[in-house]
Amino acid sequence: MPNLDLPILVVDDAKFSSMVVGRTLRNAGYRDIRIANNAPAALKLMEQRPVSVLIADWLMPEMDGLQLTDQVRQQDEQNNHYTYVILLTARESVEALSEAFDRGVDDFIYKSDMTKQLIPRIFAADRMADRQNTLLRANALLVENNRELESSNIIDLETGLTNNKYARQRLQKTLRHAESRGGSTAYVMCGIRNWQELKRKHPPSVMSELSIGIARRLSTLIRPIDALCRVGDNQFAIVSYFPNSDHCTTTAFRRIFDGINHKALKTTAGFISVEAGMALCKADAQDGTPTVQDLERAAVQGLVDAYETRRFTEITPEIREGV
Repeated sequence: MPNLDLPILVVDDAKFSSMVVGRTLRNAGYRDIRIANNAPAALKLMEQRPVSVLIADWLMPEMDGLQLTDQVRQQDEQNNHYTYVILLTARESVEALSEAFDRGVDDFIYKSDMTKQLIPRIFAADRMADRQNTLLRANALLVENNRELESSNIIDLETGLTNNKYARQRLQKTLRHAESRGGSTAYVMCGIRNWQELKRKHPPSVMSELSIGIARRLSTLIRPIDALCRVGDNQFAIVSYFPNSDHCTTTAFRRIFDGINHKALKTTAGFISVEAGMALCKADAQDGTPTVQDLERAAVQGLVDAYETRRFTEITPEIREGV
C-alpha cells in the first residue's frame, strides 16, 4: 500500500506544469504536497520541514535542478536525512542524464510522458526514501549507543582488565577511604621499557598476545584486594590500600617487579622477555590527600626515573594547599 502521507515537494517555475503534477498526485490520494515556484523557495520550505520526495524541473532560473540537487544533498548531510530527487526534463541524451546521476539525482520523468510515469515513479521513490531514512535513523541510533557505551565502559577490550577510567575512579575512592580511615594509598605504575623495540620486531598479533600475557602475569602477582588496570598501550597500574603506612613500600610489590622482569612470556613467536620499569607513588593520609591528577603525574615521573635507573622507584605526590 502506498504511503499517502508521503511528504512531497514540487518545484517548477512554470505554474501550469506544477499544477499538473500537484493535481496528478492529489488524484492518486497523496495529501502532503507542497509547491514552490523556484529553487530558493523550495530550500526554505525544506529547512522548515524535510520531504521524502523532491520533484523539480531541470531548467529553472536562478538555480537549475542540478544546482538545487547539490544544495539538497548538503542539507541532507547536515540533517541526517535522505531526499529522493526526481527531475522533470525534456533532455534525453545519455551525457546529460549521466551528469545528473553524478550530481546526486535519483530519477527522471520525461515531460512528454509525465502523467503516465509520475505515479509509478513516486511508488518507487517512496520505497527507496523510506529504506534510506530507516537506515540513517538506525545508524544514528547505533552511533549514539556506541557513544554511551564508550562513555560508561571501564573494560580494556584487548586484555579484559579495567581501563584508565576505572583506575581513576578506584584511585579516588581509595584516597577518600584512606582520608577517613588513615593508612596509605599506593598507585603503582608498571611500564614496559622496551615496548617500542618489540613493536618493531613483531607484528600486531604478537604484540596483542604479549599484552594479554603481561595482563595475566600481573593478575597472578597482585593481591586479591588490589585493582589492576591497563592505563596505556604499554602501561599498567595497580591501586592498593594499606591500613598501616609502614607496609606501603616497594618491598610489598617486589614480587611483581621480579615476576615481570625475570620470566619470559610465551607467544606464537616464541618466548619474549620484557623490561619492566615500576614506580610506587605513595600517599599517606596523615600528610594530606593529593588529587588523582597530582598522584598520576607523580607516578608518571617516577616511571620515567625507573626507566633511566632500571630500579623500582618510589615517589611522593605533591600536596597542594587549598586543593
